Amino acid sequence: MKAWLDRYYQEESRRILATLIRLLGDFDLAEEALHEAFAAALVQWPRDGVPDNPRAWLVSAGRFRAIDQLRRRGRHHAAMEQLAHQLEAEADTPEPPEDITDDRLRLIFTCCHPALSSEAQLALTLREICDLTTEEVARAFLAKPATIAQRIVRAKAKIRDAGIPYEVPEGKALAERLPVVLHTLYLIFNEGYTAFSGEAVVRSALAIEAIRLTRLLWQLLPEPEVAGLLALMLLHHARRDARVDASGELVPLEQQDRQCWHRDDIAQGRALLAQVMTRPGYGAYTLQAAIAAVHSEASSYAATDWKQIIGLYTVLQGIAPSPVVALNRAVAVAMRDGPAAGLAGLDRIAAEPALADYQPLHAARADLLARLDRVEAAAEAYRRALALCQLEPERRFLAKRLAELRCRSGAPSGD
Repeated sequence: MKAWLDRYYQEESRRILATLIRLLGDFDLAEEALHEAFAAALVQWPRDGVPDNPRAWLVSAGRFRAIDQLRRRGRHHAAMEQLAHQLEAEADTPEPPEDITDDRLRLIFTCCHPALSSEAQLALTLREICDLTTEEVARAFLAKPATIAQRIVRAKAKIRDAGIPYEVPEGKALAERLPVVLHTLYLIFNEGYTAFSGEAVVRSALAIEAIRLTRLLWQLLPEPEVAGLLALMLLHHARRDARVDASGELVPLEQQDRQCWHRDDIAQGRALLAQVMTRPGYGAYTLQAAIAAVHSEASSYAATDWKQIIGLYTVLQGIAPSPVVALNRAVAVAMRDGPAAGLAGLDRIAAEPALADYQPLHAARADLLARLDRVEAAAEAYRRALALCQLEPERRFLAKRLAELRCRSGAPSGD
């Protein structure tokens, strides 16, 4: 039962937390309630059996444990006692019928409220929606954990003190906040598609949840970029079973068994793309989806239409310029024109401050240098990439490439 509950926690805890935050109106109280509810389940479910609706049971258990907690605090604080009475009265009121939105989507809009700074929005989202630890969020920001912890605490306090509602806005406000929410959903999917750190490359539950929420948003607001983001997610998620081998090791795109790609996801993604590419208003997510669609059409890595991919990256760089887009375009140029041409493109952007500690840049340089038989320079680039890598399967992949390079050069296997 404990193993089953652990898996259920991984899959459902963020959705349950989102509901508890809405019901209780306080992040920290909801966190405590969530953990107490799972602790109660660990005691009661082995004895009484798993309830028909485990999520509803956990929400109810967490809610009443929060009320008990407030009552205990209320012995010394009248405001706590009043809040406990209010929550108890609300608990006796039937929940309204579910609409198209859900609590996790509401929580995303709350975390992305314009009253919060962009840094606070992102830190709070990664912590509360993606369930990253404070240390993992700090690594993503290249900041100290204490700094990130303070940022998250201040963001929660502002939501509470300003009375920011847990709701999806309507009309103009929904459209205005859409770019930030799309970016947030993109980050959630990316953490599921390729985890920032740890042992597992893919966190499928998180990727699936990002897709589900983006579908809901597409129903709420059928804008081209929402469909573009959903298409991008589906086209990438289609590769999930081919991205790691049976032992959990990373398999790069050029070595993946394309028979394992999920053709139903690819078909859905391409259908969405066909809808929006003929309409004005599409942007960076749609163009990224178009690039993923070109990959999905190729029978092999060698057969990929690199000219078309380079053209799409050129358009993308024009509307959403970034060093990362330039990096990806340079890699595509290497595939069309050879490693020397690709390396020249990487070297032109290598001085960008945003890429100084960007591990994929160093890994890409290492690969191209190795193809050019510049062994020492390639080894140095691999060592730099390894020093920056947090994901264990990726570390093992890079270490293997470095070891192969040493064998080619006749160097000893140790450092």
